[in-house]
Amino acid sequence: MNLKQLEAFVRIADSGSFSKAAKVLFLTQPTISAHISSLEKELNSRLFVRNTKEVRLSESGEILYNYAKQMLLIQRRIEESFATNEEKDQQCLTIAASTIPSQYLLPKILVAFSERYPEQQFKVVETDSAKVVEHVMNHTADVGLTGTVLDKKFCKHIPFYEDELVVITPNTEKYRELGKIEKDAKWIINEKLIMREEGSGTRKEAEKQLKKIGLPVAKLNVIASMENPEAIKKAVSNGMGISIISKLAAEEEVEKGTLLSLPVDTEDAKRDINVVYDRNLQPSRTTERFVKLVKEIYK
Repeated sequence: MNLKQLEAFVRIADSGSFSKAAKVLFLTQPTISAHISSLEKELNSRLFVRNTKEVRLSESGEILYNYAKQMLLIQRRIEESFATNEEKDQQCLTIAASTIPSQYLLPKILVAFSERYPEQQFKVVETDSAKVVEHVMNHTADVGLTGTVLDKKFCKHIPFYEDELVVITPNTEKYRELGKIEKDAKWIINEKLIMREEGSGTRKEAEKQLKKIGLPVAKLNVIASMENPEAIKKAVSNGMGISIISKLAAEEEVEKGTLLSLPVDTEDAKRDINVVYDRNLQPSRTTERFVKLVKEIYK
Protein backbone atom coordinates (compact mmCIF):
# COMPACT_ATOMS: atom_id res chain seq x y z
CA MET A 1 0.00 0.00 0.00
CA ASN A 2 1.04 3.61 -0.39
CA LEU A 3 0.05 7.00 1.01
CA LYS A 4 -1.91 7.96 -2.13
CA GLN A 5 -4.14 4.92 -1.66
CA LEU A 6 -4.61 5.70 2.04
CA GLU A 7 -5.43 9.34 1.29
CA ALA A 8 -8.08 8.26 -1.21
CA PHE A 9 -9.47 5.81 1.34
CA VAL A 10 -9.70 8.47 4.09
CA ARG A 11 -11.29 11.03 1.75
CA ILE A 12 -13.99 8.56 0.73
CA ALA A 13 -14.65 7.64 4.37
CA ASP A 14 -14.93 11.30 5.39
CA SER A 15 -17.12 12.40 2.48
CA GLY A 16 -19.15 9.20 2.01
CA SER A 17 -18.60 9.44 -1.74
CA PHE A 18 -16.10 8.24 -4.34
CA SER A 19 -16.95 11.17 -6.64
CA LYS A 20 -16.47 13.78 -3.88
CA ALA A 21 -13.13 12.25 -2.92
CA ALA A 22 -12.03 12.32 -6.58
CA LYS A 23 -12.97 16.00 -6.87
CA VAL A 24 -11.07 16.99 -3.71
CA LEU A 25 -7.96 15.05 -4.75
CA PHE A 26 -8.15 16.22 -8.40
CA LEU A 27 -8.28 12.61 -9.61
CA THR A 28 -10.68 10.73 -11.84
CA GLN A 29 -13.23 8.45 -10.22
CA PRO A 30 -11.73 5.34 -11.94
CA THR A 31 -8.36 6.22 -10.37
CA ILE A 32 -9.96 6.50 -6.92
CA SER A 33 -11.74 3.18 -7.44
CA ALA A 34 -8.47 1.57 -8.54
CA HIS A 35 -6.73 2.78 -5.36
CA ILE A 36 -9.43 1.19 -3.19
CA SER A 37 -9.49 -2.01 -5.22
CA SER A 38 -5.72 -2.38 -4.79
CA LEU A 39 -6.00 -1.81 -1.04
CA GLU A 40 -8.78 -4.35 -0.68
CA LYS A 41 -6.82 -6.95 -2.64
CA GLU A 42 -3.65 -6.35 -0.61
CA LEU A 43 -5.47 -6.51 2.72
CA ASN A 44 -7.84 -9.25 1.57
CA SER A 45 -10.71 -7.31 3.12
CA ARG A 46 -13.70 -5.34 1.96
CA LEU A 47 -13.21 -1.76 3.20
CA PHE A 48 -16.52 -0.17 2.22
CA VAL A 49 -20.14 -1.24 2.20
CA ARG A 50 -21.64 0.25 -0.95
CA ASN A 51 -25.23 0.54 -2.12
CA THR A 52 -27.24 2.99 -4.21
CA LYS A 53 -27.79 5.33 -1.25
CA GLU A 54 -24.50 5.44 0.64
CA VAL A 55 -20.88 4.45 1.00
CA ARG A 56 -19.83 3.56 4.54
CA LEU A 57 -16.93 1.84 6.21
CA SER A 58 -17.05 -1.89 6.86
CA GLU A 59 -15.70 -3.31 10.11
CA SER A 60 -12.31 -3.79 8.44
CA GLY A 61 -12.54 -0.28 7.05
CA GLU A 62 -13.11 1.14 10.54
CA ILE A 63 -9.86 -0.51 11.72
CA LEU A 64 -7.87 0.75 8.74
CA TYR A 65 -9.34 4.26 9.04
CA ASN A 66 -7.73 4.93 12.42
CA TYR A 67 -4.31 3.75 11.24
CA ALA A 68 -4.59 5.60 7.94
CA LYS A 69 -5.45 8.90 9.67
CA GLN A 70 -2.37 8.55 11.88
CA MET A 71 -0.11 7.76 8.92
CA LEU A 72 -1.36 10.77 6.95
CA LEU A 73 -0.90 12.97 9.99
CA ILE A 74 2.69 11.74 10.40
CA GLN A 75 3.29 12.52 6.72
CA ARG A 76 1.95 16.03 7.28
CA ARG A 77 4.16 16.54 10.34
CA ILE A 78 7.24 15.41 8.38
CA GLU A 79 6.40 17.83 5.57
CA GLU A 80 5.95 20.63 8.11
CA SER A 81 9.28 19.85 9.76
CA PHE A 82 11.20 20.12 6.50
CA ALA A 83 9.20 22.94 4.94
CA THR A 84 10.66 26.41 4.58
CA ASN A 85 9.46 29.10 7.00
CA GLU A 86 7.31 30.61 4.24
CA GLU A 87 5.68 27.26 3.48
CA LYS A 88 4.98 26.67 7.19
CA ASP A 89 3.28 30.04 7.52
CA GLN A 90 0.98 29.33 4.57
CA GLN A 91 -0.36 26.00 5.84
CA CYS A 92 -4.04 26.04 6.78
CA LEU A 93 -4.91 25.74 10.47
CA THR A 94 -8.12 23.80 11.14
CA ILE A 95 -9.92 24.87 14.31
CA ALA A 96 -12.89 22.96 15.74
CA ALA A 97 -14.87 25.07 18.19
CA SER A 98 -18.02 24.58 20.21
CA THR A 99 -20.74 27.20 19.86
CA ILE A 100 -19.92 29.65 22.66
CA PRO A 101 -16.17 30.02 22.03
CA SER A 102 -16.76 29.93 18.26
CA GLN A 103 -19.28 32.78 18.28
CA TYR A 104 -18.07 34.95 21.15
CA LEU A 105 -14.31 34.36 21.62
CA LEU A 106 -12.81 33.02 18.40
CA PRO A 107 -13.43 36.13 16.22
CA LYS A 108 -11.17 38.24 18.46
CA ILE A 109 -8.52 35.51 18.43
CA LEU A 110 -8.54 35.19 14.63
CA VAL A 111 -8.28 38.95 14.13
CA ALA A 112 -5.23 39.11 16.41
CA PHE A 113 -3.68 36.04 14.80
CA SER A 114 -4.21 37.44 11.29
CA GLU A 115 -2.58 40.72 12.28
CA ARG A 116 0.47 38.91 13.62
CA TYR A 117 0.64 36.27 10.84
CA PRO A 118 -1.08 37.83 7.81
CA GLU A 119 -0.36 34.90 5.46
CA GLN A 120 -2.02 32.33 7.72
CA GLN A 121 -5.16 30.58 6.46
CA PHE A 122 -7.88 29.14 8.71
CA LYS A 123 -10.67 26.64 8.49
CA VAL A 124 -13.22 26.84 11.34
CA VAL A 125 -15.56 23.97 12.11
CA GLU A 126 -18.35 24.92 14.55
CA THR A 127 -19.87 21.93 16.33
CA ASP A 128 -20.73 20.74 19.85
CA SER A 129 -18.10 20.06 22.51
CA ALA A 130 -18.21 16.28 22.10
CA LYS A 131 -17.51 16.53 18.37
CA VAL A 132 -14.73 19.07 18.97
CA VAL A 133 -12.88 16.41 20.96
CA GLU A 134 -13.60 13.83 18.22
CA HIS A 135 -12.11 16.16 15.60
CA VAL A 136 -8.96 16.65 17.67
CA MET A 137 -8.58 12.94 18.46
CA ASN A 138 -9.23 11.95 14.82
CA HIS A 139 -6.84 14.65 13.60
CA THR A 140 -9.45 16.32 11.41
CA ALA A 141 -8.69 19.48 13.40
CA ASP A 142 -5.34 20.80 14.59
CA VAL A 143 -6.77 22.45 17.69
CA GLY A 144 -10.13 22.83 19.43
CA LEU A 145 -11.99 25.24 21.69
CA THR A 146 -14.53 23.78 24.08
CA GLY A 147 -16.51 24.68 27.19
CA THR A 148 -16.17 21.37 29.01
CA VAL A 149 -13.52 18.68 29.60
CA LEU A 150 -14.58 15.41 27.96
CA ASP A 151 -11.32 13.51 27.50
CA LYS A 152 -8.16 13.67 29.58
CA LYS A 153 -6.37 10.60 28.26
CA PHE A 154 -5.81 11.72 24.67
CA CYS A 155 -6.43 15.46 24.79
CA LYS A 156 -4.60 18.27 26.54
CA HIS A 157 -7.02 20.93 27.87
CA ILE A 158 -5.66 24.38 28.66
CA PRO A 159 -8.19 26.74 30.33
CA PHE A 160 -7.95 30.29 29.02
CA TYR A 161 -11.29 31.98 29.78
CA GLU A 162 -13.57 31.72 32.82
CA ASP A 163 -17.21 31.76 31.79
CA GLU A 164 -20.34 31.62 33.95
CA LEU A 165 -23.70 30.00 33.38
CA VAL A 166 -26.80 32.07 34.10
CA VAL A 167 -30.55 31.67 33.93
CA ILE A 168 -32.01 33.99 31.30
CA THR A 169 -35.64 35.12 31.48
CA PRO A 170 -37.88 37.69 29.84
CA ASN A 171 -37.54 41.15 31.42
CA THR A 172 -40.87 41.15 33.27
CA GLU A 173 -41.97 42.15 36.76
CA LYS A 174 -42.29 38.49 37.80
CA TYR A 175 -38.64 37.70 37.08
CA ARG A 176 -37.35 41.04 38.36
CA GLU A 177 -38.94 40.18 41.72
CA LEU A 178 -37.52 36.65 41.62
CA GLY A 179 -34.09 38.14 41.05
CA LYS A 180 -34.41 40.12 44.29
CA ILE A 181 -35.39 37.22 46.52
CA GLU A 182 -33.95 34.01 45.03
CA LYS A 183 -30.30 33.07 45.63
CA ASP A 184 -30.14 30.05 43.35
CA ALA A 185 -32.15 28.49 40.50
CA LYS A 186 -34.34 26.08 42.48
CA TRP A 187 -37.38 28.14 41.47
CA ILE A 188 -37.05 26.97 37.83
CA ILE A 189 -38.72 23.66 38.75
CA ASN A 190 -42.03 25.46 38.09
CA GLU A 191 -40.92 26.96 34.75
CA LYS A 192 -40.79 25.87 31.11
CA LEU A 193 -37.13 25.29 30.34
CA ILE A 194 -35.28 25.49 27.02
CA MET A 195 -31.98 23.57 27.04
CA ARG A 196 -28.99 23.43 24.73
CA GLU A 197 -28.69 20.29 22.60
CA GLU A 198 -27.19 16.98 23.75
CA GLY A 199 -23.40 17.08 23.33
CA SER A 200 -23.23 20.79 24.12
CA GLY A 201 -20.65 21.76 26.75
CA THR A 202 -23.09 24.36 28.09
CA ARG A 203 -25.73 21.68 28.60
CA LYS A 204 -23.33 19.28 30.31
CA GLU A 205 -22.16 22.00 32.69
CA ALA A 206 -25.75 23.16 33.32
CA GLU A 207 -26.80 19.63 34.20
CA LYS A 208 -23.89 19.34 36.66
CA GLN A 209 -24.78 22.59 38.38
CA LEU A 210 -28.52 21.89 38.52
CA LYS A 211 -27.82 18.48 40.06
CA LYS A 212 -25.59 20.20 42.62
CA ILE A 213 -28.49 22.36 43.86
CA GLY A 214 -30.86 19.37 43.92
CA LEU A 215 -32.47 19.70 40.50
CA PRO A 216 -31.73 16.76 38.19
CA VAL A 217 -32.92 17.56 34.67
CA ALA A 218 -35.42 14.67 34.78
CA LYS A 219 -37.46 16.66 37.33
CA LEU A 220 -37.65 19.78 35.16
CA ASN A 221 -40.15 20.78 32.48
CA VAL A 222 -37.82 20.79 29.46
CA ILE A 223 -39.96 21.86 26.51
CA ALA A 224 -37.25 22.20 23.86
CA SER A 225 -33.60 21.59 23.01
CA MET A 226 -31.88 24.04 20.65
CA GLU A 227 -28.41 24.24 19.15
CA ASN A 228 -28.16 27.97 18.57
CA PRO A 229 -27.91 30.33 21.57
CA GLU A 230 -29.22 33.19 19.42
CA ALA A 231 -32.41 31.21 18.76
CA ILE A 232 -32.69 30.39 22.46
CA LYS A 233 -32.41 34.06 23.43
CA LYS A 234 -35.15 35.03 20.96
CA ALA A 235 -37.41 32.26 22.23
CA VAL A 236 -36.91 33.41 25.82
CA SER A 237 -37.48 37.08 25.03
CA ASN A 238 -40.74 36.10 23.27
CA GLY A 239 -41.97 34.29 26.38
CA MET A 240 -41.58 30.67 25.27
CA GLY A 241 -39.72 29.74 28.45
CA ILE A 242 -36.46 30.36 30.31
CA SER A 243 -33.02 28.91 29.69
CA ILE A 244 -29.54 28.38 31.11
CA ILE A 245 -26.79 29.68 28.85
CA SER A 246 -23.36 31.27 28.93
CA LYS A 247 -23.22 34.70 30.56
CA LEU A 248 -20.93 35.66 27.70
CA ALA A 249 -23.67 34.87 25.17
CA ALA A 250 -26.31 36.87 27.05
CA GLU A 251 -24.31 40.04 27.79
CA GLU A 252 -25.62 42.17 24.92
CA GLU A 253 -29.31 41.41 25.54
CA VAL A 254 -28.95 41.91 29.30
CA GLU A 255 -27.29 45.30 28.72
CA LYS A 256 -30.10 46.31 26.35
CA GLY A 257 -32.71 45.16 28.87
CA THR A 258 -34.42 42.63 26.60
CA LEU A 259 -33.43 39.76 28.93
CA LEU A 260 -32.72 39.32 32.62
CA SER A 261 -29.79 37.29 33.92
CA LEU A 262 -30.28 35.42 37.21
CA PRO A 263 -27.81 33.14 39.05
CA VAL A 264 -27.82 29.36 38.74
CA ASP A 265 -25.87 28.91 41.96
CA THR A 266 -24.45 31.79 44.00
CA GLU A 267 -21.56 29.65 45.24
CA ASP A 268 -20.11 28.46 41.94
CA ALA A 269 -21.62 28.59 38.48
CA LYS A 270 -18.35 29.13 36.63
CA ARG A 271 -16.74 26.92 34.00
CA ASP A 272 -13.55 27.08 31.98
CA ILE A 273 -13.34 27.53 28.22
CA ASN A 274 -10.41 25.40 27.04
CA VAL A 275 -8.08 25.20 24.10
CA VAL A 276 -7.61 21.52 23.23
CA TYR A 277 -5.03 19.55 21.27
CA ASP A 278 -3.76 15.96 21.04
CA ARG A 279 -1.43 15.35 23.99
CA ASN A 280 0.25 12.40 22.23
CA LEU A 281 1.49 14.35 19.21
CA GLN A 282 3.93 17.22 18.89
CA PRO A 283 1.81 20.24 17.85
CA SER A 284 2.73 21.93 14.59
CA ARG A 285 4.44 25.30 14.76
CA THR A 286 1.20 27.01 13.68
CA THR A 287 -0.77 25.23 16.41
CA GLU A 288 1.82 26.29 19.01
CA ARG A 289 1.55 29.89 17.81
CA PHE A 290 -2.24 29.74 18.06
CA VAL A 291 -2.23 28.35 21.61
CA LYS A 292 0.36 30.90 22.69
CA LEU A 293 -1.69 33.80 21.30
CA VAL A 294 -4.92 32.55 22.93
CA LYS A 295 -3.16 32.53 26.31
CA GLU A 296 -1.75 36.02 25.67
CA ILE A 297 -5.15 37.52 24.79
CA TYR A 298 -7.00 36.04 27.76
CA LYS A 299 -4.25 35.95 30.40
